[in-house]
Amino acid sequence: MSRPRPQPRPQSSPSQRIAVIGAGIAGLACARTLVQAGHDVTLLEAAPQVGGRMASSDSPFGSFDGGAQYFTVRDARFGQALETAAPGVARRWSASAVRVRDEHGRQLEAAPLAGEAHWVATPTMGTLAQCWAEPLRAAGRLQLGTRVLGLERAGRSGWQLRLQGPGGKPAAVHFERVILATPAPDARDLLSTSQQCQALAQSLQAVDMAPCWTLMLAFAQASQPGLYTLGPQWNAARSTHHRMAWLARESSKPQRGGIERWTVQASSAWSQEHAGDDAQRVSAKLQKAFAEVTGIRATPSHAQARLWPHARTVQALGQPFVWDAARGLGLCGDWCLGHRVEDAFVSGLELALALR
Repeated sequence: MSRPRPQPRPQSSPSQRIAVIGAGIAGLACARTLVQAGHDVTLLEAAPQVGGRMASSDSPFGSFDGGAQYFTVRDARFGQALETAAPGVARRWSASAVRVRDEHGRQLEAAPLAGEAHWVATPTMGTLAQCWAEPLRAAGRLQLGTRVLGLERAGRSGWQLRLQGPGGKPAAVHFERVILATPAPDARDLLSTSQQCQALAQSLQAVDMAPCWTLMLAFAQASQPGLYTLGPQWNAARSTHHRMAWLARESSKPQRGGIERWTVQASSAWSQEHAGDDAQRVSAKLQKAFAEVTGIRATPSHAQARLWPHARTVQALGQPFVWDAARGLGLCGDWCLGHRVEDAFVSGLELALALR
């Protein structure tokens, strides 16, 4: 009797050299998944830190989540990633957001704005991105402070990226596949540097992202250990004030320290109108609005304003990602689906799974 022939093993896709541009949540999710699939991945980030709008700012009085204030967990894969790749980092934020209106701060409703849990990373929002980036950094796959100046098709063998690293000297590096995990306007600008990508750049014109001015305030005279806080009883609010859309007491979040700190996010319309203003002028205007809504008129110990040029998705692409298989070029980001943190995660994950 002849022996049964051994069945051939399923063939995996050959390893490819892939550049992922942008180390926000979408880029991190994409890069990590591709590495797990056996690809040679390099994650490029222009900023000195990972996280994008998940990054946090430090001050002498404590940290601020100047970008994303919290996240939801609607997708089971996102929940699993939080548990396995960053165990213990995500904590539920019990503060129920209220809605306030007009310059007198009259409350419109006291009930939570949504019936779902609000989560934050601890001790800062940036901790989540740092945890997810650590294996990439340890393996030498993460390059911070590296700006991509342009990309050009290198025949049929992939792409040539023009990079400028921390030293300032440009370099050309070859990759077989390239993924842009940046805000849609930044992706359009980069694609426009290549004659082969003009059509793809045009396809992103429908995506609309609005800016946001963020004000970070600290009041050293008030602290949680002393059970003394300033202003309203609520810790977070959506506002219909013409200057403000959101404000939150940072010190009410888990593991944030006792000194009272507030983050104020301006409305999209006001931010757009004042996008060209200097930070000091914006800070003064938003502090006035903050006082009108909260009743807190004390002089802050710390005040800092920051503009996010592409903070909120007004019009999403309407699909999880873009993948041009013929050219080996992909796009992902929260703007593909919406503006939530988990939208960014799902976009990066699904693009990586499509490549894998």
